[in-house]
Amino acid sequence: MGYIRPFSALGLKDVALVGGKTAAFGELAAMGAEGVATPPGFAITAQAFRDGLTAANAWPKLHAQLDGLDAKDIGALAKAAAACRRIVYEAMAGEALRAEILTAWKALAAEHGEDVAVAVRSSATAEDLPNASFAGQHDSFLEVVGPEALIEACRRCFASLFTDRAIAYRVENGFDHFKVALSVAVMKMVRSDEACSGVIFTLDTESGHPDVVFLTAAYGLGEMLVQGRVDPDEFHVHKPTYRQGYRTVLRRRRGEKAVKLVAGAAGPVERKTSVRERHRYCLTDDEVLRLAGMAIAIEDHFSAANGRPTAMDIEWAKDGPGGDLYILQARPETAASRHPAGEIRTWRLAGKGEALARGKGVGEGIASGAVRVVRCQRELEAFRPGEVLVAETTSPDWEPVMRTAAAIVTDRGGRTCHAAILARELGLPAVVGVGDATRVLHTGQQVTVSCATGDVGEVLAGKVPFQVERTAVGDLVETRTEIMLNLGDPDSAFRHGRLPVAGVGLARMEFIISQGVGVHPMALAHPERHMSASERAALRRAVAGYDDPKDLFVERVSEGVGTLAAAFYPRPVIVRLSDFKSNEYADLIGGAAFEPKEANPMLGLRGASRYAHPAYADGFALECRALRRVREDMGLKNVKLMVPFCRRIDEAERVLKALADNGLVQGRDGLEVYVMCEIPSNVIQIDAFAALFDGFSIGSNDLTQLVLGVDRDSEQVAFDFDERDPAVMEMLRLAVTGARMNHRHVGVCGEAPATYPEVARFLIEQGVSSVSVNPASAIKLMRLAAEVEADLPPAHAHAPVAALVH
Repeated sequence: MGYIRPFSALGLKDVALVGGKTAAFGELAAMGAEGVATPPGFAITAQAFRDGLTAANAWPKLHAQLDGLDAKDIGALAKAAAACRRIVYEAMAGEALRAEILTAWKALAAEHGEDVAVAVRSSATAEDLPNASFAGQHDSFLEVVGPEALIEACRRCFASLFTDRAIAYRVENGFDHFKVALSVAVMKMVRSDEACSGVIFTLDTESGHPDVVFLTAAYGLGEMLVQGRVDPDEFHVHKPTYRQGYRTVLRRRRGEKAVKLVAGAAGPVERKTSVRERHRYCLTDDEVLRLAGMAIAIEDHFSAANGRPTAMDIEWAKDGPGGDLYILQARPETAASRHPAGEIRTWRLAGKGEALARGKGVGEGIASGAVRVVRCQRELEAFRPGEVLVAETTSPDWEPVMRTAAAIVTDRGGRTCHAAILARELGLPAVVGVGDATRVLHTGQQVTVSCATGDVGEVLAGKVPFQVERTAVGDLVETRTEIMLNLGDPDSAFRHGRLPVAGVGLARMEFIISQGVGVHPMALAHPERHMSASERAALRRAVAGYDDPKDLFVERVSEGVGTLAAAFYPRPVIVRLSDFKSNEYADLIGGAAFEPKEANPMLGLRGASRYAHPAYADGFALECRALRRVREDMGLKNVKLMVPFCRRIDEAERVLKALADNGLVQGRDGLEVYVMCEIPSNVIQIDAFAALFDGFSIGSNDLTQLVLGVDRDSEQVAFDFDERDPAVMEMLRLAVTGARMNHRHVGVCGEAPATYPEVARFLIEQGVSSVSVNPASAIKLMRLAAEVEADLPPAHAHAPVAALVH
C-alpha cells in the first residue's frame, strides 16, 4: 500500500515521509516496553499529498494565490488561504488514495468494531522542529465514525496546510510554502470526553527549569484546554527524585474546570461540569505519576535520539470506558530553547501602578501599550501593532495579529492554553485566566503588563517604567562566601532556582502557611474546640475534600517547602520552622481560639518557646509531619531545618527532643538542624549552642532590635534601628568568630547585607560562611563578594560558577 504506513513502521527518520508529528508518534508507538501507551492506527504519507496536487495540476494555482502575498494584510491573507484550501480539497479526491484509506480503515474496524471512532490529525513535514513547533497551525478532526466521514476528514485535513494562521506562521519563520507537505495520522479515538485529557511539559514552562514535569488536566476533550477556555488542574513532579524511586506529587493546584467538551451526535458539544467535578482533581496521584513516568521516558528517548537534552511538549488523554492513559503526541518544546544561553535576565518594575487585573503570569517580561479589547475575530482588523491584546480567549486563527502585540491578557486559560504557548514562543508577557479582563479593561487605556514577580501576573494602570538587567554567567566568579537566597513564596521558586546561587539560606514557612493553608494548625488538629460560627464555616470550606482536616496542613506545607527544595536541588535549602507571633497566628482561621493576647508579641510566645509548649504541641507535630514528608516521601534531603528565636540552652534541648519525638532526628539520614543567631544570648553562649546545633544563621533584624532595645515595628523609634551601629557590628563579629572557632557553618540572613554594602563587606572580611539575600540583590552581592575576596589573602581562589546553573 503505497500511501499507508502502520505507526509501528515509523520513526524519527521518517519526517520527510509522514511529517514531524507522526514520525515522533512512531517513536512513541515503539516505546511500549518503557511503559508508554499509544492508540492504534495508521499514517497517510506526505507523498499522497504531493501526488494528488500533481495529478490535479494544482501547483500553478497555489503559486498564483501565494506568490507575492503580503501575509500582514489580513483581508488578502484570508482570501488567498480560502482559495488554496479549495484547491487542495478538490485535488485530494483521487480514487487510488481513497481505496488505500478504506482498506486501512477496514483493518482497524476488524479489530475494534465497525463503529470505531477515530481522530484524524495533521502532520506537516516541517512540524515539531526544535525552533518552530507549528502548534495549532493545521486542523485535526475528532470522533470521526465510518468510512465516508473518514475520507471527508482526511481531505479537509490535507487542505488545512493553507489555513490563514499556517501561511502566516511559515512566512514569519522563513519556510517555503511549496517545500512543506502534509501527512495525515488516523488513530483510534481515546474517549477522553468521558474522562479527561491534557498537556505535559518536561520542564517548568515559565522559568525553563529542567528538573520538573509540569502536567495540566481538564475534563473532556483536550481542545478546550488548548483553546484556553478552561482553567485546568496543574501538577509538578520532580524528575531527579522520581529517577531515584520516590513517587510523590511535588505540587498541585486545583483548577475551576467549569466546562468540558464531550462527543455529540453532530460533533463535540460544550457542557458545564458538576459542582463535584469542579471541587476535585480529575486525576489521582497515581495517574499523575504514571503520566510523569511516561513523560520522563519520552524525554530520555528523544534526548538520546537527538544527541542533546530535549525537553518535550506532550499531549495525553484518559479513556473513560477503560480508564487507561494514552500519549497522543510528543514534540520538542520550543519556547525554552529560545532563551539566551548563559545569560540571566532580570526584569524589574521601576515604578508603581494600580493593579487593574491579576491572573497567571506567563514568562518573566514586562511590556506597556494601549489596550485593544477583541471580542470576536472580526474585531481583529482594528488591532494595531504594539497594542495589548485583551480577549476572553484566543485561537490559532488569531496568530498573525498576536505576533504584533506588546502583550496578551485573557479571561480564560491556563499555562498550557494557546495564548500562553504562543506568548512564550514569541517572548511576550501574558496574563491568562484573569476572569474579568474584558470587563475591567477598555480599548485605548494605557497599561503595563508585568510577569516579573512570580506566578501571579498583573495588569497595571498607566505606563509604568521598568528595567531589564542582563548578566552573562561567564562573567561571574565563584567565591568562598556562599551567596544564598531568602525565599518564602513557592510560586517564584523555579524562576529563582536558575540563579547561580549556592542555595536557600532562609526558606520561610510563614508565607506557605498563611497563603497556602490559611488555617491555624491547632484548629486543624482540634476542630472540636470552640470557634465563632463564621470561623467554623470558613474552616469547613478550607478542608472540603480532605478526609482528615490535618491533611490540609501537611499537604500544602509539604508541597510548598518541597517546591522550594526541588527548585534548588541538590543545593541546600534551610527551612526555618514557623516564626509567627501570637497576634499573627490569631489572624489565621480559628486562631483566636488558641492564641493568648500578649502585650508584646515580638518578645512573647514565638519560635522555639512555642514548639515544645503544650498549647502548641499538636500544631508543631503537623509541621514535623509536613517536613518529614518532604524529606522521606519526596526524597528532598537537601532540606535542613532551622530553629528561630531560641533563648536558652535548655529550650534548645527541648526543641531537639520534640523534633526527634516527631520523627525528625538530628543526624539521621543526613538531617542537619541549625539555629537562628538573633538574640544576644545566642552570641554570648555560642559555644554551648554550637554543641547542640549544626550551624548558625544570623538574623540581623532581631539581633539589632535586641542589642539596641529598639522595637523594629515602631515608627516612633525607627530612626534608632540601624544595623551599622558599632554595638551591632561588634555582635556580628563575635557571632561569626564564635561559630568559626566551633567549626560550625555561620550565615547571615537578614536584609542588612543587601541594604548596606559596608555590612556585607565587613561580614565577608570576618569569614562568614554564607550571606543570604533577596533574589533581586543576589547578583550584585556576588560581584561584591568577589571584589572583597580579591583583596583578601590569596587562599581565596576564584573559579567560574557556570556549573551552578542548569
